[in-house]
Amino acid sequence: MRALQLTGPGTLELREVPIPDIGSTDLLLRVGAAGICHSDLHVLHLPFQLREEPLTLGHEIAGTIEAVGGEVGGRTVGERGIVYLCWSCGMCRECVSGNENVCLAAGRTAMPPCPGLGPDGGMAEYIRIPASSFVPIGDLDFLQAAPLADAALSSYHAIEGARAHLRPGSTAVVIGIGGLGHVAVQILTATTATRVIAVDVSEDKLELAARCGAAEGLLGADKTAAAILDRTDGRGADAVFDFVGVDGTATLAVESVAPNGAYLMIGLGGGAPEITAGPAGGPGWPWGASIRKSYGGTKSDLINSVALARSGKLRVEVERYDLAAGRDALDRLDRGLVQGRAVLVP
Repeated sequence: MRALQLTGPGTLELREVPIPDIGSTDLLLRVGAAGICHSDLHVLHLPFQLREEPLTLGHEIAGTIEAVGGEVGGRTVGERGIVYLCWSCGMCRECVSGNENVCLAAGRTAMPPCPGLGPDGGMAEYIRIPASSFVPIGDLDFLQAAPLADAALSSYHAIEGARAHLRPGSTAVVIGIGGLGHVAVQILTATTATRVIAVDVSEDKLELAARCGAAEGLLGADKTAAAILDRTDGRGADAVFDFVGVDGTATLAVESVAPNGAYLMIGLGGGAPEITAGPAGGPGWPWGASIRKSYGGTKSDLINSVALARSGKLRVEVERYDLAAGRDALDRLDRGLVQGRAVLVP
């Protein structure tokens, strides 16, 4: 089969490799589509390799079951689905409580094995997956389904983490209207009564946010925090979802979150919010506000995201690329040129 593999730091090649063998508790999935995430860019830019042998990238995967392991029940050849990206142990207290994304087996890092970030991923014609990671999608189009595995999963989970703040009359700020951000706007609109203010440095992205249901869009600039305060009677946003995570967006979150509000940090830009133990006041961290660094999501979050997509309440803005054009798609994402999500089709 063909697979898009990282063969060295910064080196991505389309290679011919064997179709993977599966174990008794696995499924072989024929890939229908694989989304491209900023995490894939992060791995591509690492100055070292995650493992000695070439690594197939891709953790947003949709496809059709091609073969079923001997001990797997309830799954059939030809069934269509997506892959839950947290390959957790399924037995620890976190997993059985429904918190598979922070599985105890992953230690303090709390990142269970994830396809494309250790095990081979889905930017290929086939992938071996644990049967427990398969989530059915019915007749949902693969191009729409694949990005749900992270773009929707991570957005839904972050929103769940701030659900208590999203009451009628509240305001939520979504920073960064990219692959995750434009999905988050739709989830907020579909599942809460909050008013959504979108923030981005691109007018095109703000137009996308408006199509997704944002009440207003603000260009990221020096006075953006003041504009958010102006629109919330000086109090600030009840929840700020940062899908960028650089110093500038972290500062914006600190300066625009309300007392008793919540700052959800999802983007992996390495930004450091300045939060001190001094008295609250001015542009600093307000009394009662909380910060949560949100990773991935639970299997329940993914099932709910699929349900939203199948009901027509969530639609991903997609740019389609052939598998052979994977490097070009990654380069476009790196330059900020992708509208929504880039998706590869083998």
